[in-house]
Amino acid sequence: MGGRQVQAARRLLAEALDGELPEHERVLAARSVIAELGSPDRLLELTAELASGECDPEGCARLSYRHVLGFDKLLLIDGGPHHMLRAHLWHAGRGAVGKEDIHNHRSPLASYVVRGQLTMELYAPVRIAGDADGGIEADRYQESLSDTAADWLLEPAGPSRLRLTHVAQYAAGSTYALPAHTLHRAWTETAEPTVTLFLETGSGRRRHTDVFTAAGPHPGAVPKVPLRVEEYLSELATLTELLRS
Repeated sequence: MGGRQVQAARRLLAEALDGELPEHERVLAARSVIAELGSPDRLLELTAELASGECDPEGCARLSYRHVLGFDKLLLIDGGPHHMLRAHLWHAGRGAVGKEDIHNHRSPLASYVVRGQLTMELYAPVRIAGDADGGIEADRYQESLSDTAADWLLEPAGPSRLRLTHVAQYAAGSTYALPAHTLHRAWTETAEPTVTLFLETGSGRRRHTDVFTAAGPHPGAVPKVPLRVEEYLSELATLTELLRS
């Protein structure tokens, strides 16, 4: 369902990602697709079509929400168990200030920086006892989704130590892709809004993710509050205007 741009995006995603692929091939395919869909003209046409009410605004709004770190996660294409295409709209001055927790994902992902700039750090566990060189102490949690409510569930899994392995800055036009287990965190510090296109691939989805925080204990459950349809369409309209500017 949907207009011409939505249908074209669905076909591209299905052709690239719906088959059984080894993870390294899925990561490469996701990066190639996100670069094509993230081109400014194509993304502008897609968001304008969705902002006009094409496709399923009610269904997309139910799976879109405001992140506590100040960005909106707007679902653009729902590929069910195979893939989810989202726009992340980072508003300067909105929400909490700071870096997100170090975490991984349930499946491989890819992202394209449409405008603004993103900083990302990669981490690895320190596995040798007493090796504190470059490491940070963090509390580890296993994060899963509630079966009965739209909440993230966080189960403590003990203390850990992580080592920073890589730092990168991604300007507009940049892409990156990560295997599911890769520990990372990303943030933006630009004064103007930052927009990223974010692709979750769904094949072989893990039951939980790992979350590491040095900021103190987390609550056992964090509510995920979906956007109302009018909020979703309003944010899409804002995104469309940003892409035009």
